[in-house]
Amino acid sequence: MIRLGSLDPVPEALRGAIIALGNFDGFHLGHQAVVGEAIRWARAEGRPAIVATFDPHPVRYFAPNAAPFRLTTLDQRQDLFAAAGADAMLVIHFGAEVAGLAASAWIEQGLVGHLGAAGVVTGDDFTFGKGRSGNPQVLVEQGAKFGLRAKAVGAVTLEGEAVSSSRIRHALQSGDCETATRLLTRPFAIRGVVQHGDKVGRTINFPTANLDIGAYLRPRYGIYAVTGRLPDGRTVKGAANIGIRPTFDPPKELLEPHFFDFSEDLYGQEIEVAFHHFLRPEAKYEGLDALVAQIARDCDQARALLG
Repeated sequence: MIRLGSLDPVPEALRGAIIALGNFDGFHLGHQAVVGEAIRWARAEGRPAIVATFDPHPVRYFAPNAAPFRLTTLDQRQDLFAAAGADAMLVIHFGAEVAGLAASAWIEQGLVGHLGAAGVVTGDDFTFGKGRSGNPQVLVEQGAKFGLRAKAVGAVTLEGEAVSSSRIRHALQSGDCETATRLLTRPFAIRGVVQHGDKVGRTINFPTANLDIGAYLRPRYGIYAVTGRLPDGRTVKGAANIGIRPTFDPPKELLEPHFFDFSEDLYGQEIEVAFHHFLRPEAKYEGLDALVAQIARDCDQARALLG
């Protein structure tokens, strides 16, 4: 899949595209409906389909001190968009210039002038332009002046409530992996490069692959049943701690998966850890023996849950 920056020239082969426009963080059921409609429209007219996403997220621009909240990285979104059938991902670099653009300029200069788009699909609650002055109705009315067609897709509901990124974040912060998985259509997953740690896990026969949590949302701290996707595509099962490791001093925030029956060197390699079930909160133990006994119980429970 081609990745374009919002300031990059658009290849001629991608002009005349149908654009799916939104944040799409998490690429949940609602996002999939928007992107799916753009792809269907593009295929029906023999056009390319481009998914436009924002990085950084507009919230990070307007509230730079906000707690980490991302559900996906750009790389993860690119993989998800490609799997959905899109031809390219457009990364809109959200800064002062983009934030200050009037809605009409978004349409005339950006979607039509720069991208040469033939159509755009958004969610029906999407807003854009300075002061959030643009919405799907503005896209329809203003876009028509420049030959740009626009469609809006209504909210997707599940269990009587609209699917949203905020609903997924709330579920994860509550340790409710199962709800997050239903809304996302896959488990929430953190991707990162395995780093060297203090290697305590190795000394107690529970080696871990330590990952920095970065800009991801912090799910409820505790122990989880997880799977890991390795660089070669293999999937392994395990149990993971995410949090500050209160038994050890000084506390350090990490994601530490232990993969069952696995002893290969992963240092410096990128892996993805998917959260399937919350087992228990973090706890502080008096001595390694108590910690080791609890880790063994956690691993047994995770094995059973993961089948």
